[in-house]
Amino acid sequence: MLIIRPIRHSDLAALLRIAEESGHGFTSLPVNEDLLRNKIARAEASFIKDIDKPHDEGYLMVLEDTDTGEVVGTCGLEAAVGLIDAFYHYRVGTEVYHSEQIDVHNSVQTLTLCHDYTGAAELCTLFLRDSYRKDNNGRMLSRSRFLFLAQHAHRFGDKVIAEMRGVSDEAGNSPFYGWLQENFLGIDFVKADYLSGLGQKAFMAEMMPRNPVYTCLLPKEAQEVIGVVHDKTRPALKLLEAEGLQYRGYVDIFDGGPTVECELENIRSVKESRLLTIRVGHTPASESKFIISNTKLADYRATSAYLSVSEESDDVVISPQLADGLMVNEGEQIRILAM
Repeated sequence: MLIIRPIRHSDLAALLRIAEESGHGFTSLPVNEDLLRNKIARAEASFIKDIDKPHDEGYLMVLEDTDTGEVVGTCGLEAAVGLIDAFYHYRVGTEVYHSEQIDVHNSVQTLTLCHDYTGAAELCTLFLRDSYRKDNNGRMLSRSRFLFLAQHAHRFGDKVIAEMRGVSDEAGNSPFYGWLQENFLGIDFVKADYLSGLGQKAFMAEMMPRNPVYTCLLPKEAQEVIGVVHDKTRPALKLLEAEGLQYRGYVDIFDGGPTVECELENIRSVKESRLLTIRVGHTPASESKFIISNTKLADYRATSAYLSVSEESDDVVISPQLADGLMVNEGEQIRILAM
């Protein structure tokens, strides 16, 4: 059985392996053992923290194959970004120039450094190992986060965002970043991305252009990738768009990849998920598969299974094996979402 659960300190080696496999541009998992150890400790603290409002909590989870005990994927949620470390984006805008005297009208695209998403929740750190990219496992891993958001909405910002990886080559070179490196930062994309992942972001405030950037002055190859996702990220973007997340003119400051957003309460899977009371027993035959989670926090568990669910009833029968995997007992509730 594949079970999603909170990460724990014993998962460090597995998380380091995932960080190595994820490649360039996966800023939230730098290949740094000390930082990953701190990420795990922060997540463990977040899952047991008693809060009145979202702050600096990070909920990092792993996908475990319980048949082998192997950790094969990760997914994460940030409660409210930018409250501790600055959270930078470029806002894509337009400046209009018009002269009646010479009868010329021009519209020029601009990029302005901003912190507009401060306080928003973030979908992050989604990765699944190649051998498990089948049978809708990636869809389950990604969408399981919406069940967690629905159940624990008070722990997150009202707006939910996701940063999509921008265009870069196999060596980690970004066409968008090239002009920034040449004219402002002086360090390559891989190093800048790595420092950002470490949380060492002071160089951004010190070296990034402080005034709006006219995109028409950028090299053509940089202009062409503003708001464009990496080819390997297109399936993830389509999934999020189906949930209601939309691009509204904000891009990553390093690779130009788009950020998508939606109010938490308007996310499709948050609205469509249901709470059901369980009975443990023989599961009736069904062709309908669901993503299923318990309603707990520190003992959060999620998976997928076939269930016989009625629109007229708030009860559902699950197998003893599924009950054990989800850590639930007779009469407790689960949250479900149709695959």
